[in-house]
Amino acid sequence: MSTLTEIENPLSKLFFARPAIKIFGILLSLTTASFAWASSYAHSPEKWVATWSSPPMAQAPATEATPTQPSFVPRAFENQTIRQIAHISLGGQRVRIRVSNAYGTQPLRIGSAHVALQASGAAIVPGSDRALKFSGLPAISVPAGAVALSDPIDLSVATQASFAVSLYLPTNTGPATFFENTSQAETYVSGPGDFTGSANLQSAENLQSRYFLSVVEVSARGNAGTVVAIGDSVTKGATATNLSWPSFLFNRLNSQYGTQKLGVINQGIGCGRMLYDFCGPGAANRFDRDALAVSGATHVIVALGLVDIILPTAFGIPSQTVSASDIIVGLKQLIERAHAQDLTVYGATITPFGSSIFPNVYTPENEATRKAVNRWIRTSGAFDDVIDFDAAVRDPNDPTRYSAIYTIDGIHPNDAGSELMANAVDIRLFQ
Repeated sequence: MSTLTEIENPLSKLFFARPAIKIFGILLSLTTASFAWASSYAHSPEKWVATWSSPPMAQAPATEATPTQPSFVPRAFENQTIRQIAHISLGGQRVRIRVSNAYGTQPLRIGSAHVALQASGAAIVPGSDRALKFSGLPAISVPAGAVALSDPIDLSVATQASFAVSLYLPTNTGPATFFENTSQAETYVSGPGDFTGSANLQSAENLQSRYFLSVVEVSARGNAGTVVAIGDSVTKGATATNLSWPSFLFNRLNSQYGTQKLGVINQGIGCGRMLYDFCGPGAANRFDRDALAVSGATHVIVALGLVDIILPTAFGIPSQTVSASDIIVGLKQLIERAHAQDLTVYGATITPFGSSIFPNVYTPENEATRKAVNRWIRTSGAFDDVIDFDAAVRDPNDPTRYSAIYTIDGIHPNDAGSELMANAVDIRLFQ
């Protein structure tokens, strides 16, 4: 049998004796390899990843006025254009959207839909407007409880671009599926008419909730994916700037990789729980929709349990008090459901609330439950890994309390606190 040395020796003699053959061979090899790489890239399958999202919710039912509360009428739209701004994470060359009628009581008619890049306010960048179609048609009726996925459209959107989606709603929508009030929501509502292709919406009403638009997706190649952050208002962001730890995490991932590989979407709902519906559906209810069914999802960060612990005492609902065991079983269920979809799932410890300004949030019993759940998250090995938000933000002199410089109210992080939480995430978990 020939050894490696015996094989190499004749080749090395030829290599050094025949420079012209040597150079030709190298160039031929490089050309062939480059052509093969380019051909493979050009024909690699298109991959869709979620780059922005708003978890849908149902509006509260209509109420009559009382001596202490005004009346409430759920928002509906008719013969109006809604232009909404999505501040995306990962960029791409092609775009599509998902429209949700999850909590509609009747079919949602979309008369036309456009996408564009935002200039400022309700104005779009000239030349960036594109008309969307749904299954080849410019309009669609979305059944109650259903979603509609638009056809892809060629539009280059940069990482962290501001993306405008305009929907014309010709007929009465009934109570609109929405995403809760937030200071950073940019939603512009026109007067009567279809203005989806207009450069601006003159005299538009500016709302701080989002309606119907649930996901923006971009096309990607290679090992791109999406990190799903699912949690409560600590995840959603509670400051006036609405900066959140998921947005800071995307900045870190982007900086680490140099080129964009992972988008990050924020599926936090303010005062959202895991085991009960309140302020929107509980995470056990919405986990399939808001995590497992997300296009391109590769990782899920579960930051839940806080509101399950504190809400019954804060709102006086003792019948909904949960134990540490209840929360742990709920978390185990989410882990098993994520693993069944081949997703990597990380568990975040529950941050302290001992200095909360809200009454009846901190009790010795609530603190004992928090500590027991955190102990299980850290030591059980049930999650693929652990992100220790509690250790990052707690007061070193009193671990039941949030460090004062990182919170706005003793329970929610300020912008610096959100950045600190993102910095507590080991980036190597996503490599």
